[in-house]
Amino acid sequence: MPKLKTRKDVAKRVRVTRNGKLVRRHAWKSHLLEHKSAKRKRGYASSPLIHPSDVRQVRQALGV
Repeated sequence: MPKLKTRKDVAKRVRVTRNGKLVRRHAWKSHLLEHKSAKRKRGYASSPLIHPSDVRQVRQALGV
């Protein structure tokens, strides 16, 4: 059986924690931050988990 290839675009956006959970970066924090409230920007700082319904596809793309 051939080796599994990693989807590099997914690998750059998602990382696997020690416990095997998948963590992503929060969207909407790259630009146009002047009009966003401080509370909203602090919320973007957190690293949310990948939604459970997407975990299977992301794991497959990572080759994990």
